[in-house]
Amino acid sequence: MRERRPNLLIITADQLREDCVGFSGKYPVRTPHLDRLSEQGVSFSHAYSVLPVCSPARQSLLRGRRPETFGALWNYSGALPVAALPPESYTWTRALAESGYAMAYLGKWGVNPMHGPTAYGYESYVSEAEYRDFVSQKHPDVRYENGFFGEESPLPQEDTETHWFAARAGETLERLRDDGRPWHLALHFSEPHLPCRPSVPFAGMYDAADIPEWAGFRETFAGKPYIQRQQLQSWGVAGYGWQDWAPIVARYYAIISQLDDAIGRVMGTLERLGMADDTIVIFTADHGDMCGSHGMMDKHYIMYDDVVRVPLIVRMPGGGEAVPGWGCDKFVYNFLDLPPTILELLDLQSRDPGDLQGRSLGPLLAGEEPADWRDAVVSTYNGQQFGLYTLRMIRTADWKYIWNLSDVDELYDMAGDPGELTNLSGKADHAELLAVLRRRLYEQLSLDGDAIVANEWTRRQLLQGAKLGGT
Repeated sequence: MRERRPNLLIITADQLREDCVGFSGKYPVRTPHLDRLSEQGVSFSHAYSVLPVCSPARQSLLRGRRPETFGALWNYSGALPVAALPPESYTWTRALAESGYAMAYLGKWGVNPMHGPTAYGYESYVSEAEYRDFVSQKHPDVRYENGFFGEESPLPQEDTETHWFAARAGETLERLRDDGRPWHLALHFSEPHLPCRPSVPFAGMYDAADIPEWAGFRETFAGKPYIQRQQLQSWGVAGYGWQDWAPIVARYYAIISQLDDAIGRVMGTLERLGMADDTIVIFTADHGDMCGSHGMMDKHYIMYDDVVRVPLIVRMPGGGEAVPGWGCDKFVYNFLDLPPTILELLDLQSRDPGDLQGRSLGPLLAGEEPADWRDAVVSTYNGQQFGLYTLRMIRTADWKYIWNLSDVDELYDMAGDPGELTNLSGKADHAELLAVLRRRLYEQLSLDGDAIVANEWTRRQLLQGAKLGGT
């Protein structure tokens, strides 16, 4: 008789940078519960978002393919209509449901504007709309005045979105325990997406005077695409100095710590109910946030590591085959690699449709380092509510190249310039390197079925160097 399959708990944050969790050791953000989870599992220091925009990224997680292959180019809440993953598409979540898993979804959705999680295999759904109804009824007079820049929340901690969803997750875990089937719970927080509105006591946790500048803060925009300077104008932040950004970043830190506390409560419930040793726990984020780096807000028009690099932790049941506390520095895709990983870990490889574009993290979780593991990642961008703008990025250990179809390209020395401040794409002494990276990017995009390289005019840019501002 087959042993009972493990449970699966996936927790995601929205707009959380890889360098803003305590275990990264890069910035003074306190996340004790996530730090503990990283000590118990495997953390990936070079996990990348396949497309650093909410809806396309989340659709790629369910489908296991690049968003461009099924038309999810930008958020469907943007100014222009766009395709979204249809319910009849393959999703690993439906595969789990068909294999006998109890399925529950809580929090941010972003996969389809017309169909909710129950159309994709989940049996229950607690939505953000339910939370908004709760607040409007219990706190009808709450008003906010600082827009996307954030402010202290007047709500008591237990009524904030982080802790309200943590409480709902706790209730769901109790129901799943009593159900008897193996279960999958997806808990998708909307924090720390701007506007950041931490509550007491987290609102006072960080003093703006103690917040260090981002590595990429002292931006001049010399030799960089026009749209990056325009982004400052669009957000009304041109001329902001660090004294203007530090309080905003302090609130970003604070809401991350508040999120961490909520996650700690969920993990505590999992342990209290005696299910921790039977549950795979995965934590990650859809993408990062500029939050003042390069003087910018949000995540659009750019491929800086601030937005494409995300935290990723996988903790196996009772330790499993994973090497607890190991930090893996291999290049991985958090959302593309999770579907084949989950199918393998749950012994559901037969449910693999054969067209998933990621790789199972199983060998890395076991402490192995396959010789043929990828040595680069590719991320993409197509536009959003500010207008369309096509970018394709390839990141290797030492270099990052960004192909910009309507402006100058970017090339960064990631070893010598981790803040990505100096664009080297027009330098003659990097012409050979640029040609190599362009070809590698073209080959990967072709392999992945990205239609942007399926014509002679775009191919000419990558394969023949027919690009102004570059070599």
